[in-house]
Amino acid sequence: MRTGVLSKNAIIEFLNENFINTWVENAELGRTGSLQDPIARRREQEGITFNTNHALAKTIMKGWVKGSPVDCFVISHDFDLMGSVDFNEFLDNLQRPEDEPVAYMQFLKDSLEGKRPGLGDIILTPEQPSQEVLDTIHTPKMAHQDYTVVGINTTAFSDGGTLTIDIQVGRDDAIGLFFLLDGDKKLPTEKVREGIDPTEWHSQESDEYEKALDALTKLWGIFPNQAGRIAYQFNRGQRFKLCATGDQWGGVGGINAFHAKISVEENK
Repeated sequence: MRTGVLSKNAIIEFLNENFINTWVENAELGRTGSLQDPIARRREQEGITFNTNHALAKTIMKGWVKGSPVDCFVISHDFDLMGSVDFNEFLDNLQRPEDEPVAYMQFLKDSLEGKRPGLGDIILTPEQPSQEVLDTIHTPKMAHQDYTVVGINTTAFSDGGTLTIDIQVGRDDAIGLFFLLDGDKKLPTEKVREGIDPTEWHSQESDEYEKALDALTKLWGIFPNQAGRIAYQFNRGQRFKLCATGDQWGGVGGINAFHAKISVEENK
């Protein structure tokens, strides 16, 4: 194999060893608005059910890119989104058509290595120690059902430092809950673990809820149009997850925006 050139057999071997490939029509998941009613009527007539609340369907829907006709996702066995490609953007960024196999293989490898390509992770370095994020929070009907996740990469700070996240919540209804997790931590789902009282699992104020998240630190209950700060010291560069959700105390179904300034002051 020549440098920068991948044979068809090499790509097929890599995919067969690491991936299952499948196609899911956007219309079936409700992304195509004009087809929602016809598909619902067809399912009713044919007696077909399609569970859009399934964990896999929800992961696909969460990863959709607005305006993209084709999205490619790498999803873990426990339905964590590991990588995403808007195929239009992917093709636009190629210098030559023959670069496509190499670039796509790199996307797959980066996903498997936990680099989360295409998912908008914040990468902080000594040269660029601060970045800003604007995103939304949703108040779920059941706890652990809907988190907004921002990946934070501080691996460039080999001697560690202090991670500071200044958060401003918008003027809409939802009250914000924010948790800082280790980058390798898997998020819990609404499925209640065996032997645990469902009420304890779903109550955002319970010990079981906090135990399931296993957060490094948290910022609890930022009301609309209010601000707060998370500060966390780390001894070596690592990856983090900032997880945001709505506080059920303010009523389920609420939505709000939040702005986060994320920065690192390195250890001297």
